[in-house]
Amino acid sequence: MTSEYIPLSLVNIALAAGFILLAGIASVALRLGLSKSLAIGALRTAIQLGLAGVAIGFVFGLQSIIWVLLLTAVMMLFAAREGIARLKVKLPGSGLDTLLAITISSFVVAVTVTGVVIGADPWWKPQVFIPIMGMVLGNSLVGISLALDRFMNGCVDKRAEIEARLTLGATAGEAILPASRDAIRTGMMPMITSMSIVGIVSLPGMMTGQLLAGADPKDAVLYQIIVMYMIVAATAIGSIIAVMLARRRVFTKDMALRGDLF
Repeated sequence: MTSEYIPLSLVNIALAAGFILLAGIASVALRLGLSKSLAIGALRTAIQLGLAGVAIGFVFGLQSIIWVLLLTAVMMLFAAREGIARLKVKLPGSGLDTLLAITISSFVVAVTVTGVVIGADPWWKPQVFIPIMGMVLGNSLVGISLALDRFMNGCVDKRAEIEARLTLGATAGEAILPASRDAIRTGMMPMITSMSIVGIVSLPGMMTGQLLAGADPKDAVLYQIIVMYMIVAATAIGSIIAVMLARRRVFTKDMALRGDLF
């Protein structure tokens, strides 16, 4: 299939910024109070993606596993920072738990996909591994954050039920099990919903990007199926790890719910 890739310039970006301007005007007209947030978000998007483009181009040029892993580590740190920032109820160590959950789930899935499923040689080939890692991190972060937030809030909202189970002789794991299940289910639901509408209601980013670059629709579809499956796996693994780690922090040494949760 002949490539029909259309290069873009700053003029195209300026035209696209008109959509943000329209949203800002609507915010002012309806007194939504979102104009400043829209402006800051638009500016951050341009700056962050611009810096990402420079960094990725630099790493692509070097073709070094060290730089690939360094860039991956930076991406994971920022992902963990954003994840912990979304939590309403926080405990000491929550940031480390989030980082561990994101790192383990995303790295394992990304390495497996690039090295085994796609068969990139080497597995850390920047042009394959970094985009895959970015998609895994960006999407699984949402599920992990939702799972952690639901778990922490569940411990607060269902404190009486949890303490009643403890009083009746349940272990800490048994007492907190319903809240854990509910949290993991909440973390996975967005991706399960996405799988049910993909290709009918939405054309996801990976597929859209390949189509815009002139790829054969069949190849774009195959890549997107792999991407959807890997994101679901990373979200499930990350949500389970995050909740399991958080369970250790909501109890005192005496197996009572921590008072600072409330």
